[in-house]
Amino acid sequence: QLRLVESGGGKVHPGGSLRLSCVLSGRSLEDYTIGWFRQAPEKERRGVSSISKSGEETIYATSVKGRFTISRDNVKNTAYLQMNNLRLEDTGTYFCAATVSDYALSYGVDYPYDYFGQGTQVTVSS
Repeated sequence: QLRLVESGGGKVHPGGSLRLSCVLSGRSLEDYTIGWFRQAPEKERRGVSSISKSGEETIYATSVKGRFTISRDNVKNTAYLQMNNLRLEDTGTYFCAATVSDYALSYGVDYPYDYFGQGTQVTVSS
């Protein structure tokens, strides 16, 4: 059974950086498009970024473009989200997600993925 486990969250000051990791087990990562979502307190979960199965194509939400970088290592079955120049509004629980669909990136960052991890907390605070 497919399982996603996120790690790398923490508390940072504005302007700081974090790198989130997402390990997929039970299946081969190369068969899945991967997305990252976040949920701020008392708000709905929204897409942040997505990466194609090969890693050649990426998309980002406007709010994180130029600051966040999504990547993947299919050999390690791990996806990453490098987050730089963090802002207060980046605070939230971050989830990785997986789908076998090849159309997720065409849809956009809010594609309805099939699988989600449990999330990792990111807090940006001064």
